[in-house]
Amino acid sequence: MSSIQAEQKVALVTGAAHGIGAGIAARLKRDGWQVVTADLKPGEAGSRHVIADMGDEAAVNALVAGIEATEGRLDALVCNAGIMIRKPIAELSLAEWRRVLDINLTSAFLLAKAAERMLAAAKGSIVTIASSRAHQSEPDTESYSASKGGLLALTHALAVSLGPAIRVNCVSPGWIDVQGEALRPEDHAQHPAGRVGKVDDISSLVAFLTSPEAGFVTGAEFLSDGGMTRKMIYAD
Repeated sequence: MSSIQAEQKVALVTGAAHGIGAGIAARLKRDGWQVVTADLKPGEAGSRHVIADMGDEAAVNALVAGIEATEGRLDALVCNAGIMIRKPIAELSLAEWRRVLDINLTSAFLLAKAAERMLAAAKGSIVTIASSRAHQSEPDTESYSASKGGLLALTHALAVSLGPAIRVNCVSPGWIDVQGEALRPEDHAQHPAGRVGKVDDISSLVAFLTSPEAGFVTGAEFLSDGGMTRKMIYAD
């Protein structure tokens, strides 16, 4: 391991092949971090990328062991991996329910467990990426909403259990345009902030929460949803 590797802070970002995860990885790299990314899909250039199933305990343990062997340290863990299976509850199988919870929720537990020693040694932090759906729902999203609500609760439980060595916080995005959607004026206008969210809105929060400036922040949730969870909506 080089002296540069030994001195440079290292972050692991899961679910980083595209969208919010890729944006977080790019932001941390711009801020000088050495970033390891993980996903079931190939990653973007510029990071060491590992193909891994975050719902599989052996894969998670191998991922973290690889970071210890290759990078030699871990200062931040960003648990972003997530999937949605949207079906009426009568059609949602138990296997599908479990798969969503494994990827979205259990993976964060497995990662925190595997990475605790390295993160504690670095006085590092964990950021989980939940969703405004931990607070409100659309039809046919039971498994996704349950997983994100569980992730929010897991966050403050970990903050209490792992502190003061490790800080643990949660970012809950609302509607974030990750693919350059064809957005209508009314899509923006319905948000109290006046627009749909951008990936940078989330990556900037994560950058703050993993920085020394957030040293007194732990066990907290940061809703980045343009104010939608505070807006009363009535049918005309």
